[in-house]
Amino acid sequence: MPLPHGFVVTLDRHTRVLDEGRALLGGFPTRLIRLTPRARPLLYDRTLRVTNRASALLADRLLECGMAVPAVERLPLCPDPRWTVVVPVRDRARPLDRLLTALGTHHPVVVVDDASRHPGQVAAVAAKHGARLVELPANLGPAGARNAGLRLVTTPYVVFADSDVVVDPDTITTLLRHFADPRVAMAVPRITGLPGTAARGWIGRYEEVRSSLDLGRHPAAVCPGTPVSWASTACVVARVDALRDGFDESLRVGEDVDLCWRLAENGRRVRYEPSVEAAHEHRVRLGDWFTRKVAYGTGADPLARRHPEFIAPAVLAPWNTALVVALLAQRRWSLPAAGAAFGVATVTIARKLDGTGHPYRLALRLTANGAVSALSQTSALLTRHWWPLAALGCAVSSRVRRATAVAALTDIALEYRKDEAALDPVRYGVARRLDDIAYGTGVWFSALRGRSTKALRPRLVRRGVSTGRTRP
Repeated sequence: MPLPHGFVVTLDRHTRVLDEGRALLGGFPTRLIRLTPRARPLLYDRTLRVTNRASALLADRLLECGMAVPAVERLPLCPDPRWTVVVPVRDRARPLDRLLTALGTHHPVVVVDDASRHPGQVAAVAAKHGARLVELPANLGPAGARNAGLRLVTTPYVVFADSDVVVDPDTITTLLRHFADPRVAMAVPRITGLPGTAARGWIGRYEEVRSSLDLGRHPAAVCPGTPVSWASTACVVARVDALRDGFDESLRVGEDVDLCWRLAENGRRVRYEPSVEAAHEHRVRLGDWFTRKVAYGTGADPLARRHPEFIAPAVLAPWNTALVVALLAQRRWSLPAAGAAFGVATVTIARKLDGTGHPYRLALRLTANGAVSALSQTSALLTRHWWPLAALGCAVSSRVRRATAVAALTDIALEYRKDEAALDPVRYGVARRLDDIAYGTGVWFSALRGRSTKALRPRLVRRGVSTGRTRP
C-alpha cells in the first residue's frame, strides 16, 4: 500500500544533498541516489510531502533506505485511535499502581499476572483501576505473558508496557501517528530514567546516560544493520494484525530483538520516536544492575540461531579489516599498510561517486567514517564481546596489552565527553567497563551453553557506496 496523501518526511541528519539537489547521499548502508528532473522539485528544504504517486514512491524509497524519517509532528492523527494496554507483571504491585495511574481509565487495560508470589496484591491494584486481570498458573516470562494478553485484545492497536515504566496517553497518541504509514508495525518511544532514580548512587547516574534501553535522541528506523538495530518492548505501540504469532515464548531474554527482526524480515517497519518518552525505573544497585546486564548478553546465542546474519558483534568490509589488522600488528609496516588500505578504499568509493561535485572529497569523508566505525567496533570486541580472550592475551603479550588499554581508555574519554554524565570520569569509566564485562560474560555463557561461536564471530561484507536513480 502506498503512503497516503499528506504524509511528510524530512531527510535524516546524516543525509547530504549534493549538486544543488540533483543527488542524495546517505542511508544505511550508504547510498547515492540521483534524482530525476521530475523528482527534484518534490524535495523542498529537506522536506517532502506526499501529494501524488510520484512523491509517494520517492518518500517510500527514502524511508526504506534510511535517508529520511517521518515528520511525526506533521503527520495526521490516527483515524481509529482505539488501543488496549497489556501489562505483564510479577509481584511489582506498587510500580503497577504507578503505571495504571498515569495511563488513566479511558482505554482498556489487561494486566497479566505471570505467576506472582503474592497475587493478591496485583489483583487488588488491577481491581482498583478497573483493569482486566489474567492470572497465569505458571511463570511464562515476558514473551508468554505478553502473548496471553495479546490474545484478549480486540482493538486495532496494542500497547505493551512493563510494570516498571511510566507512560502517559499523550505519548501513545503521538506514536499512533506513525501508523499512517501502512507498513509500520510498531512504534517505540525513547526510554529514559524515572525522575529521581539517577540521584540514587553512581550506577543510577551512569544508567541515566548509558541505559541499554535508551536508543538516543534522534528518530530512526529500527532495522538490523543500522545504528538502531533493535528496540525494547518495555513500552511499544503495535498494530495487532501485524504481530501474528506475537513474541517467541521460548525466549526469556531477547524476545523484543527477535520480534523486531522478524518484522523486518517480513517487510514491516518499526519506528523509533524520541520526541516522546517513557520513564523506566532503572536498576541502581550494583549487584542487580550487573546481573541484568549479564542476562541481556545471554540472549545472544538463541538470537544467533534464529538470525545469524544480524547478530555479529562487528560488521567489517575487507578494506577496513585490513586497516584494523595492520594497526593491531603494531609493526613498522603497520601505518603504511593501513594508509594503503585507506587510500585504495577512498579511490574505489570516489569512482562510484563519479559525476558528483568533488567525488574525492566526499569519498575521503566516507572512508574516514568507515575507518572510525571499524576502530570503534574493534574496541568493542576487545573490551566487550571478546574481553575474556583479551584478558588472556594481556597476560602474555605486550601488544595486546597496549591495544586493549588504548581501546578501553579512548572509549571512556570519547563516550564521557559525549554523554555529559553527572558523574566523575573515574566512576564513569569503571561503570563503563563493568557494563561491557557483564554483557560480554552473558554472551560467553550463552555461547558455551549453545556450543556455538556464532554470536562471537564478526561478519565480513563487501560494503561500499551503492548508486541508483529515482523512478519518479
